[in-house]
Amino acid sequence: MITVFQNKNFFKLFSGRMATNAGDSIYYVAAMWLVYELGGSAFYTGLAGFLTLIPQVLQFLTGPVIDRISIRKLLTFSQGLQAFMILSIPIAHSLGVLNVTIVLIVMPVISLLNQIAYPATSALIPVILPKEQLTKGNSLMSFAYQGVDMVFNAVTGLLITFFGAITLFWTDSVIFFLAALLYWRMTIGKEKNVAKEPAQEFSLKRETRQYMKDLKAGFQLVLGSAIVKLFGENIVANFALGAMMAILPAYADFRGGSEVYGALLAAFSAGVLVGSLCAPLFEKIPVGKITMISFLLGAGFWISSVFMPINWISVLLFGICSIPIGLTNVLFYTILQGCVPRKFLARVFSVIASISTSAMPLGSLAGGALGSLFPSNMVFLGAGFSFLFISLYIALVPVLRNLPSVKNATMEDFKFNQEILNGETVSS
Repeated sequence: MITVFQNKNFFKLFSGRMATNAGDSIYYVAAMWLVYELGGSAFYTGLAGFLTLIPQVLQFLTGPVIDRISIRKLLTFSQGLQAFMILSIPIAHSLGVLNVTIVLIVMPVISLLNQIAYPATSALIPVILPKEQLTKGNSLMSFAYQGVDMVFNAVTGLLITFFGAITLFWTDSVIFFLAALLYWRMTIGKEKNVAKEPAQEFSLKRETRQYMKDLKAGFQLVLGSAIVKLFGENIVANFALGAMMAILPAYADFRGGSEVYGALLAAFSAGVLVGSLCAPLFEKIPVGKITMISFLLGAGFWISSVFMPINWISVLLFGICSIPIGLTNVLFYTILQGCVPRKFLARVFSVIASISTSAMPLGSLAGGALGSLFPSNMVFLGAGFSFLFISLYIALVPVLRNLPSVKNATMEDFKFNQEILNGETVSS
């Protein structure tokens, strides 16, 4: 994998992603705990999760933009603006006006800015890396995502105990400025995602028409292919994960406090990281079979973690249960990057992300509401059964059950509409 870092642009993208995720982890853990402290109820953490996750549903709107303009500039702008937004929380505290409402307003705005970063980096990887290095590149980018999350989720939980959440927001702003600088220093030249069209005088009507055309093509390509079969398990899984994240502060408080909260988040990220790093070892094994077996085992570990009275063993079991997420995410992303035409990549990824995560905000609301009515450990247990559903769903859907390995996957496996690929859109 080290040879991938010889590509200077990938190294800068990787470093920027690490800084971005360090900032995201510190902000999310500190903000959720701050909401729990200021609001004093699992309902407010559920509401915070809902408001934070809602922008993910709108991620499809960013696809046509990312496919047509400089990704480097988009990443730089989004990270710089996040840095300024995060500063508003400690400044409000210094002025003595901070309350739960202000935090609940800032959280979705920052989340909205994040919707640019993730599909943009995913679309940029196949631009700067050759096809034979895509699996390694995706695995390393997932490490930058989950590895940093693992470290900073744990560290942030401890730092909150010693310094409080407010102090961490000052540092977090600096980290986002660093990410913006790293993205800005990439030298890609003429980006291949940018449409090569003759210069024209700006016309809002023409640009809007082109944007809607690109947006429609992205939706048609995804919804008219076998990818649509993935949404059944993705929606249920994301609903459960949304509920889990909303109830986690209360569940951690039940088991010990902010230290346990940080440990649970870190363990979950560590499991995803392990799965991501192991993905290259499974390139020759059918993805359908890997998904079925791994999520069945994951369900067992999640459910077992709830009944384990010893905290460190419970945290370990919970971490192991998340390994299938990292493993299958890297494999699916690599398959799509190899099968989807480059000019559609950002649109396809953003549409998939929007539809797949559409249930997550509702799950967060449900988790917070149920957490105020029932014991947090019972809600946490219920969320664990989602992994069992994923395994059964894959087994019952032939096109998913028979998905080939990364090495053998072709465009035909996803049954893409050739008319859309050639002509961008088809009549509805």
